[in-house]
Amino acid sequence: MAYDDQNIFAKILRNELPAIKIYEDDQVLAFMDIMPQADGHTLVIPKTPAVTLLDLPPEAAAYTIQVVQKIAKAMEKAFNLEGIVLMQLSGAAAGQTVPHVHFHLIPTNVHQLGRHAVELGDQEKIKGLAEKIKAAL
Repeated sequence: MAYDDQNIFAKILRNELPAIKIYEDDQVLAFMDIMPQADGHTLVIPKTPAVTLLDLPPEAAAYTIQVVQKIAKAMEKAFNLEGIVLMQLSGAAAGQTVPHVHFHLIPTNVHQLGRHAVELGDQEKIKGLAEKIKAAL
């Protein structure tokens, strides 16, 4: 599948749409999921245009997973977590809803997960959770 530069994450990367950002550098952006499956649900995306993990160049994949780990550690510290669910859904058949490779970090017990991308979360609550993660970075 060809990369569509009009997808929502591409627009967020170009600052055409807002995001509650946690971390950003020249290669990666981490921000809060506005339709969270659990409090603190965070997304980490490479700035490299790629639809799925299989489309992402190895160097970009390696760097992105390093940032995923950094954000996960901050979430663990910020929320005193016992577990984090890490998901990467590649392709619509796997449940990928945005055609830009991304990683979900969900602070929860797997048995407490809500359904993905079903309901818009309380944006003020999400902003407060974002501040906790940023403070822990």
